[in-house]
Amino acid sequence: MSAPKPEIVFIGGAWHYPESYAKFCTILESQQDLTVHLPQLTTMNGARPPTADLYTDTALIRQLVTELADKGRYLVILMHSFGGQVGTNALAGLGVETRKNQGLPGGVIELVYICAHVLQEGQSVTGTMEQKGHAGYVPILFDFAEDGTCIPGDSKGMVGTGLSEEDLDIYLQGLGRWSGKSFHQPLEYCAWRDIPVSYIQTPPDALMPMAYQKAFVEDMEAAGRKVRTFELDTGHCPTITKPEELANIIQQIVVDVVAGGLSL
Repeated sequence: MSAPKPEIVFIGGAWHYPESYAKFCTILESQQDLTVHLPQLTTMNGARPPTADLYTDTALIRQLVTELADKGRYLVILMHSFGGQVGTNALAGLGVETRKNQGLPGGVIELVYICAHVLQEGQSVTGTMEQKGHAGYVPILFDFAEDGTCIPGDSKGMVGTGLSEEDLDIYLQGLGRWSGKSFHQPLEYCAWRDIPVSYIQTPPDALMPMAYQKAFVEDMEAAGRKVRTFELDTGHCPTITKPEELANIIQQIVVDVVAGGLSL
């Protein structure tokens, strides 16, 4: 009996709508033959002041993944930037091994962080930056309005190089305000403790410095979670600056997971 083909759930980052990832998801679906589920986060509902936060995003993703797992689907979770907070908080207990032990079908087989935040229970983004002595960077990296919504401090710098000016402008015009209070909210759960992990690092990243990305991996490995790492020479938005290369890495991860014994 052949192994079941995994499906993808993509958890986007702050400021991004599903349309921001459309080109990348099309590559995954058409070139890599992967089914992709791409929900819009509640924190991107446009409300001012915000009516959504990390925890409403958590509930949304947990419901979606549970419904797919209950149908017997095996899922690889892609998390970009802030999506790492959401996925980490939302998916604890939904790993395939945990569900199998409970007599349940399907589940999450791999967490893939794409230059994403990886925190532990009780940690927040701003709290982590303060702990590292980097609180002064918060108003530089993130432009908070009085109503609590947020946009990047330097949108073009966040994306990085690799796009024409025309394509870059189109991409930036598609971004929106986001519920910035999520940066201050601590995680309640930690999915990577129980689910295998890959991390795709972006060394030139101006928004998520490589030192942070390395620290996230080191912290997980110190807690006993082996992490497989990959690198892309691009900025914080590889889904638009290096979509084909990123898709190839995702396909490699999926193939390796299946080859490693996904015949549940």
